[in-house]
Amino acid sequence: MKISEFSVKNWQFTIIIFVMVMAIGINSLFNMPRGEDPNFKSPSFIIVAIYPGTGPTDMEELVVDKIEDKVNELENIKKIVSSIDDGVAVVRVDFTYDTNPDDKYDEVLREVNNLRPTLPEGLYDLEVQRITPSDVNILQVALVSETAPYKDLEVQAEKLQERLEKIKSLKNVDTWAYPERQVRVSLDLQKMAQRRIPLNRVLGAIGSENANIPGGSVEVGPMRFNVKTSGDYGSIDEIRNTIVQATPQGSVFLRDVADVSFGYEEESYLGRLNGKRAVFVTASQKDGGNIFKVRDEINPVLEQFGKEVPANIGYVKSFDQSESVSHRLSGFTRDFAIAIFLVLLTLLPLGFRLGGRDDS
Repeated sequence: MKISEFSVKNWQFTIIIFVMVMAIGINSLFNMPRGEDPNFKSPSFIIVAIYPGTGPTDMEELVVDKIEDKVNELENIKKIVSSIDDGVAVVRVDFTYDTNPDDKYDEVLREVNNLRPTLPEGLYDLEVQRITPSDVNILQVALVSETAPYKDLEVQAEKLQERLEKIKSLKNVDTWAYPERQVRVSLDLQKMAQRRIPLNRVLGAIGSENANIPGGSVEVGPMRFNVKTSGDYGSIDEIRNTIVQATPQGSVFLRDVADVSFGYEEESYLGRLNGKRAVFVTASQKDGGNIFKVRDEINPVLEQFGKEVPANIGYVKSFDQSESVSHRLSGFTRDFAIAIFLVLLTLLPLGFRLGGRDDS
């Protein structure tokens, strides 16, 4: 007996099976993880190298070239792309998609670890990171102002970041589009010449006191010198009081030969929303999460934060992925309901007719 013939003759059983399948589908519809981007492992990795006080040229020769040569020895390489800046380099390694991401991660990690002894001793950090689709942001909030200083925008952005980080269903919360604050040291060449203080002595004095992180640069007229650091400063006054030279007549401090002040790093890009200056806060959700449940946890935090933003700073939710997912699921639900209706329209009348014939 064919399945179609069995289903028609035993229409009650067919309806029961159909109802069971429909119940499973409805249950899956309401309980399955929801998100716009699928969760899968990508065979792509990022190698981040931090070498404080090193220019792009030296960074390429001392670190990046060695990393590229070592990684390029691996099989199934699709492409290698490097980005180099003062004191930092990012090397992206893409493998073909027919490879196992976990195995390739182990291979890249092994090669990088084997490479460490050949790299400069001053290398601060060397890290291998995975690239995953779940890192895609589901939320973007903009703090907009043409008049508020970047310091105020940064404070508000970090305040929102701290609140969002307490939501356990979120994976990463980051702030963007504002320049980092840094200490700017402008040397007075005339005063240095009067005291016979060479430039290297000033750079060495600063580098021996500051923290072992990228220390920025010292500007001398049109020239700029990267500073490699290795100590700990607690305030800008401590920087001004750095001893540059000790003589029998007394100590020469940095404040005596330079102007030390807070400033901002050189802006490599500008954040804009609808043509207005803006700072952004973004967030991504953890793997397997339900974006609507995440939205319900985020919205109260955003509503409360929006009430506390200063009057000179605009608050805009510029992107919410849950709206896109909701729109797409609404269309899917509508199509699913139409399909069920058509099946019922076909089976139910057919079952009634067969039941009438059996009674006769």
